[in-house]
Amino acid sequence: MNFLVFLEQQPAATGGSWSFLIMMGLIFVVMYFFMIRPQQKKQKELVKFRSSLQKGDKVVTAGGIYGVISEVKEQYVLIEVDTNVKLRIDKSSIVKDVSDIQASAR
Repeated sequence: MNFLVFLEQQPAATGGSWSFLIMMGLIFVVMYFFMIRPQQKKQKELVKFRSSLQKGDKVVTAGGIYGVISEVKEQYVLIEVDTNVKLRIDKSSIVKDVSDIQASAR
């Protein structure tokens, strides 16, 4: 008897699942436009930068090493960090160009 009373007191699910799905969809769209898309754009710019490296560019590596590119190969570059001191660095570890930053500081 109590079981039948319990069943009668349950409210009918009217649109609760649809509003939940719409809310989850909106959250995904917001996350895509504010987090995923800008990260993809930044990654594409970094790949373009690394492919356009040339001899004489002043760069910084991911480890914080400043140097001037003396030779560019397919997978790596040679960076001159001091007179007659060259390091072989993988292209993927070069993070930014500092040619214009150092020129404006002088």
